[in-house]
Amino acid sequence: MAAVSHQPEPIVIGHRGASALRPEHTLPSYETAIALGADYIEPDLVSTKDHVLVARHENEISGTTDVASRPEFADRRTTKTIDGTAVTGWFTEDFTLAELRTLRAVERIPGLRPGNAAFDGLAPIPTFDEVVALARRHGVGVYPETKHPAYFASIGLPLEEPLLDVLARHGWRDRHDPVFIQSFDPANLRELRGTTRLPLIQLVGGSGAYDRMVTPAGLAEIATYADGVGVAASRVVPTGPDGRLLRPTTLVRDAHRAGLDVHVWTVRDENAHLPADFRLGDPASPAYARATGDVAGWLAMLYELGVDGVFADNPGTARAVLSAISAAPRTAEVS
Repeated sequence: MAAVSHQPEPIVIGHRGASALRPEHTLPSYETAIALGADYIEPDLVSTKDHVLVARHENEISGTTDVASRPEFADRRTTKTIDGTAVTGWFTEDFTLAELRTLRAVERIPGLRPGNAAFDGLAPIPTFDEVVALARRHGVGVYPETKHPAYFASIGLPLEEPLLDVLARHGWRDRHDPVFIQSFDPANLRELRGTTRLPLIQLVGGSGAYDRMVTPAGLAEIATYADGVGVAASRVVPTGPDGRLLRPTTLVRDAHRAGLDVHVWTVRDENAHLPADFRLGDPASPAYARATGDVAGWLAMLYELGVDGVFADNPGTARAVLSAISAAPRTAEVS
């Protein structure tokens, strides 16, 4: 199938909103991302017991809400097998939307982002409908991910139909609308391809079972049902055992030849999340892991390699680097 046309410049995707600055997947996080220049905001989608889609990175919510401190929900703690992995905690599918709305979001990684913990307890869990309405009001797009779609289908709460219903209710249903639907599950995307014209993105992890997807043959297969790939940054520039960058791969070129856009994840500010080449400060400092590294340099490198978009925890930095590149004088070619 034909892919969406490449943007004139890379898009900035607010990863879980502006999760470097506010607790992830909250309306304040999405609002901050929009204010900082994100083109798209990214909600990960899971279902409630009454089949309403809400924005959470996982359906297990003990790390992103205050549910563990709520005695009225103590008996909801359980262990489930999600996509082959045993997980213990509290799960969105065991709560009605009304019950979930009594919870409040907290910072998922306060050790790295202590400033975000100042916002703990302030924001409720947003519905997908609220996220789309926010995007529409501010003239940006949405980039939803279906989380554990096979699991949710197996318990009678499939994600696809309510996802498309919400988007259609807000007037987004065609391939040129500002929506990308992403999933790690090819079967999920193939099913969606049969029911929507909206652009689809095949997510590709950094190792293992996804290796075949980044070969020319694998990319050609993806192009039969998706419009692009959302790849771990290490697929574009691998790192060695010492954490330093190696020679870039041919992935961007190969994907473009297959007619696919390439969006990379995830650019984060902290040294702990950056390649060693872009970390700053004294490694002996107790604050080193959470200190901001040369994230602008890392972004500039990715843009130079021709990616079509970046998922950024701080979309303001991604926007600023793009603006600087656009404003830089071009050197005239010598014949």
